[in-house]
Amino acid sequence: MSASQGSVLRLSPADEVGVALRLLPAGVGLNGPDGGILIPAADIPQGHKIALVDLPVGATVHKYGQAIGRTTSAVAAGGHVHSHNLAMAETAAAYEFGTARFQPPAEEGRRFRGYRRRNGLAGTRNYIGILTSVNCSAGTARMIADQFRGPVLDAFPNVDGVMALTHSSGCGMVLGSPGAEVLFRTLSGYARHPNFAGLLVVGLGCEMLQADRLIDDTVSADVVERLVIQESGGVRASVRAGVELVRQMLPVVNRLQRIPIDAAELVLGMNCGGSDGYSGITANPALGVASDRLIGCGGTSVLAETPEVFGAEHLLTRRAVSRAVGERLLARLQWWQEYTGHGGGSLDNNPSPGNKAGGLTTILEKSLGAVAKAGRAELREVVDYAGRIRGPGLVFMDTPGYDPVSVTGIVAGGANVVCFTTGRGSVLGCRPAPSIKLGTNTELFRRMPEDIDINCGEIIDSGVGVEEMGARIFARILETASGRQTVSEELELGQEEFVPWQLGAVT
Repeated sequence: MSASQGSVLRLSPADEVGVALRLLPAGVGLNGPDGGILIPAADIPQGHKIALVDLPVGATVHKYGQAIGRTTSAVAAGGHVHSHNLAMAETAAAYEFGTARFQPPAEEGRRFRGYRRRNGLAGTRNYIGILTSVNCSAGTARMIADQFRGPVLDAFPNVDGVMALTHSSGCGMVLGSPGAEVLFRTLSGYARHPNFAGLLVVGLGCEMLQADRLIDDTVSADVVERLVIQESGGVRASVRAGVELVRQMLPVVNRLQRIPIDAAELVLGMNCGGSDGYSGITANPALGVASDRLIGCGGTSVLAETPEVFGAEHLLTRRAVSRAVGERLLARLQWWQEYTGHGGGSLDNNPSPGNKAGGLTTILEKSLGAVAKAGRAELREVVDYAGRIRGPGLVFMDTPGYDPVSVTGIVAGGANVVCFTTGRGSVLGCRPAPSIKLGTNTELFRRMPEDIDINCGEIIDSGVGVEEMGARIFARILETASGRQTVSEELELGQEEFVPWQLGAVT
């Protein structure tokens, strides 16, 4: 029996488990992190957990030096620790506020080439957007946008595309209700997004959320038009009119040029999807480094997915600039616990089958890896879903963990570039904001090379440091903000992934 080197990673001296860095075959001895020999009792997949010590029933298990659950059966050293013998166990947390505040070092002179909008915001793309006030106008909006696909835009090289943003609501709601307010915030946020140089708002005419409500003096676009189907002669006439309005916008938008803009005007949205056992080791902490560097430039980073900070919220409250900010985060978590409870579930229902296949067992474990995206910077603000992101610094937005809904809220808040980490292989795009895909492991990068922008698996496979990988991500953020296309943009992904969060009764 031979022992293999470098097969298990222990993330903290306090951890009773390590992470398998490759498939660990049953019965084949390997060197443990403490120098002893471990013999896997069963095959342990890459990214999954192996017991480093004997664990009795009911033992608290730690990863990253933090509790991730308790054993439901005894596990001998070398055993596979996963859903069959580990479950979430909630404990009463003692929260601290503002005891671990950190301001990243100032970094001056960083710039990107973007678009200055009429409301003063900075855009990273130059789109024409067709925004619908109600689902009834969705088909019309899509038919208008479809006329501007392919070679028709070749004569307008500075126009990044014409896109329709449609949704399944806008009527049948209780005006003034939380659900109606969330939808209005989301649509208003997209209407004023600085990556739209031209905007056409399409409504039906009799809906509760009228098209005119989405157009005000905060809109970024240089050219703004409205179209109401019931006033324009029906669908066919509206499509003809809409196509003509977009045609008139094209030369105006095409004349706009990129100019140097300080990196302080970047708003970075951060999200993860299809996470695995490597997410909290490679891509997420590397993104955290990039986030801190952007904040050091005076920029803004946005962490979201409230259900996926459950169990790690104490790490964020320690970084809050005030007790009020920390307590606002805790209040949102309490709302989520009640919300999921009313649906007969719990926050531990969050890890998906794909997450578990990738080695994540409990929401506590998933959350500890997820918050690594936020680096070390102090938490300055907590905002509602699709709320306007003011910055600078680290901001938390209350969103679901479901990727399209979460990213839609982040972009509505004003994110002009997004970094999305994935271990299983998410293909989400989020136009009009470019989405940079960060793969957590090299196997994923080799399997889906045309869907991943940066392979953070090099941290494990090639010895690239987390700081170095973070520097690469930060450089790519600036390049992308300056016009470099991401893989999801090359595929024109991001139109169907516009999914506002639906809350409340439909009447």
